[in-house]
Amino acid sequence: MTVMHPTSKKIQSDDSDPTVGSTSEMTFLANALKAESDAVRRIADGLAEGDIFQTWVKAIDLIESCRGHIVVSGMGKSGLIGAKISATFTSLGQPSSVIHPSEAVHGDIGRVRKNDVVMLLSYSGQTEEVVNLAGILKADGVPCLGISSNSESDLARLSTVHLCLGDVTEACPLNLAPTASTTAMLAIGDALALATARRRNFSTDEFHKSHPGGLLGAGLRPITDALRFRVGDNLPVVNDSVTVAEALEQAASDRRAGAVVLIDETGQLSGIFTDADFRRLMRSDPQGMARPIHEVMTKHPAHLTVDHVVRDAVQIAREKRLDEIPVVDREGKPIGLVDVQDLIAMKVVRE
Repeated sequence: MTVMHPTSKKIQSDDSDPTVGSTSEMTFLANALKAESDAVRRIADGLAEGDIFQTWVKAIDLIESCRGHIVVSGMGKSGLIGAKISATFTSLGQPSSVIHPSEAVHGDIGRVRKNDVVMLLSYSGQTEEVVNLAGILKADGVPCLGISSNSESDLARLSTVHLCLGDVTEACPLNLAPTASTTAMLAIGDALALATARRRNFSTDEFHKSHPGGLLGAGLRPITDALRFRVGDNLPVVNDSVTVAEALEQAASDRRAGAVVLIDETGQLSGIFTDADFRRLMRSDPQGMARPIHEVMTKHPAHLTVDHVVRDAVQIAREKRLDEIPVVDREGKPIGLVDVQDLIAMKVVRE
């Protein structure tokens, strides 16, 4: 038996049955998720108000003007959210770091420079450690972007620009555990980072430089880096005017790929004839070797260009269930062939 203080409450849904897997539990989960999404939606809807939107513009202006680091600070859960926001800025090309507001007043504030912008997070806007840090930074002439729920808070008063979350009802039925408010704070940080990257025309290539490892890095590599089969090296191309037998014979001298790449009279990609195509042809037509290959090849096949990256090959392989994908130059002439086994080897596709 659990004995509780008479004024305390238990976390429960409107239907007090907390049985595992019950309809009540499903409703509870749905309401928690809806509370978090509602908090973000209200902020998004508020952008339609001119004054609010202009404040956001000022916030982006402040970040865009930063020639140093975006230094993010907050206490407790806000500090954890701040670490994620900082990581997002860094991944999008804006150097960023995190300092703890208590540690800041014990020496760490020396890491903040005049050309930095400090982002201070506090739901109430009255967190003592954060407000103290804001006051010191203002005295030092360091620009601050404050984010809190109260536009009249001490944090708002001390900030160069302040973004207001507004009143947020937490997903917690007790309205105590920081849940919807931290989700909203994270969404604001992500939106600011993305808007800044957009202004700066942050490119895929620049993103790749920040993510050279892992699946993100592999997926952003130029497709030409992933070609094991290359025209002029180990991938023959065959004119589509010949028969199946002639095409296979021409390709036999260097036949390692699981497909024959076909070209028209101008040298442009016109089709592909795979091992699977050959097996189907032999089952349906024992005399198929004598047929013109342009009759049985896959015409105008899905392909990539030299401007594509590995993740584009992954998308085609998944959506169209292809094992071989031709790659052409900007004039439409084949330069290579992507084999799905190579994507598996790169660990960007699973078997």
